[in-house]
Amino acid sequence: MKVRVGMEASGHARWFERLLAELNFELWIGDAAEIRAKRVRKHKTDRQDAQHILGLLLENRFPRIWVPNAENRDLRQLLWHRHRMVQARTRIMNQLQAVALNEGLRCKKRLWREQGRGQLESFRLAPWASRRRQDLLKLLDGLDPMIVELSQAIEQEVEKSPEAQRLRTHPGVGPLTAMAFVLILGKPDRFQCGKQIAAYLGLVLLEDSSGNRRRLGHITKQGSSMLRFLLVEAAQVTVRSLPEWRSKYFHLMMRRGRQIAKVAMARRLAIGLYWMWRKKWDYEQVVKFGSHAGQLGTGDGVQ
Repeated sequence: MKVRVGMEASGHARWFERLLAELNFELWIGDAAEIRAKRVRKHKTDRQDAQHILGLLLENRFPRIWVPNAENRDLRQLLWHRHRMVQARTRIMNQLQAVALNEGLRCKKRLWREQGRGQLESFRLAPWASRRRQDLLKLLDGLDPMIVELSQAIEQEVEKSPEAQRLRTHPGVGPLTAMAFVLILGKPDRFQCGKQIAAYLGLVLLEDSSGNRRRLGHITKQGSSMLRFLLVEAAQVTVRSLPEWRSKYFHLMMRRGRQIAKVAMARRLAIGLYWMWRKKWDYEQVVKFGSHAGQLGTGDGVQ
């Protein structure tokens, strides 16, 4: 007899999932927000939560969500590790820039060249300020080869993934963005349209409307923060690479501001990558057939 266990989505239950797998139990993970919305009583205890989840399972109303496999999760750790190391390096570089500015040296990116670093190391600082500079430089020197090694590992994983290689053909999309898009979204048939992709990644506006009153807020920021960050960064490279994207970006920037324009271009990029992935097209095919190809009753949207 197969035993089925239901639980709410949690970020700290890997050990429990492994335990159930060893016992050959079937685990269903549900959307915590939907489970909470299906609750009628306001009174909440752990026992009542368990009874509520059991009732949803028995009534076939359990809001089960898609769960990536173990290989997918492990590759996500590679992406997250590299992403966090780059963030740590950026913070260290910003601190060293502050040290240089306090000494009257303003050279921005030239600070990391041989001459700029020599100037930074030549400053005569107080004992603890000197210790801070020395430790930050040591950390920076240790992070650089680590990030290079992780980037090479991601390149190798991209070579094994035809989907990621196809997405990389889009201007501005690098191996990290392409791999993250494939791993985090899982499979294209989970979504029906580009709007669902934008909502899943938190790139749609928060809406609280009622009657004739429509209230829109900032983007929801649901979903993966790493993929959302990578899409914004990749969209800025795409804007610099494609004239039509550049004109659209500057038009939005003049009307709504720089930050809103960046998010709008990231949303456009996410939807474009989704259709490339779903139709198994590279960027040249998108340019040839257009984003709405396939709507004329033929296989590729042309006669």
